[in-house]
Amino acid sequence: MFVKICGLTTPEGVAAALDAGADAIGFVFAPSVRRVTPAAAAALAAPARGRALCVAVTLHPTADEVEGILDVFAPDLLQTDLADAETLSPRARARLLPVLRESGMLPVPPPARVLYEGAVSGAGRTADWTRAHAVARRTEVLLAGGLNPDNVGEAIRTVRPWGVDVSSGVESAPGVKSPTKIAAFLTAARAAALEHD
Repeated sequence: MFVKICGLTTPEGVAAALDAGADAIGFVFAPSVRRVTPAAAAALAAPARGRALCVAVTLHPTADEVEGILDVFAPDLLQTDLADAETLSPRARARLLPVLRESGMLPVPPPARVLYEGAVSGAGRTADWTRAHAVARRTEVLLAGGLNPDNVGEAIRTVRPWGVDVSSGVESAPGVKSPTKIAAFLTAARAAALEHD
């Protein structure tokens, strides 16, 4: 089970995600209490290089914003809405992790992998798991939206995703990650995944 800890803003949060065994860490460049600059993300991500994928999380970015993120932060993946893909440069598209929102339609043929999300990012509300399960039968799904240590097991059993993504569900306050909750989330996610292996 692939696990991404998103919305990191501090060295302590990054260390907690790495110590817990996260496969990816995300940095937000869209309007949010978790927003960081490309330079800050590059500094925060330094200890993670080679240990976890570093993801740039955007929402309808301009071409200049994307190029700045690629130049300064150099993410492994660029996460943005599927609709934004057409505006991206070839080097940005090569790193694209497209976001499919529950109100959107999965294109035919589908991308090899999508992040499935509720209508609004970072709102702490769960996505439509029934619809997410239908999408997960057609492509690899990284499930996001309202997940936390208490419900991630049920989410994995219901959706059968390729991976899970959490941000506010492992925080002690908005934008402040809790090492205890991060560890609990990873433990619960991996335990649920083992039930199906």
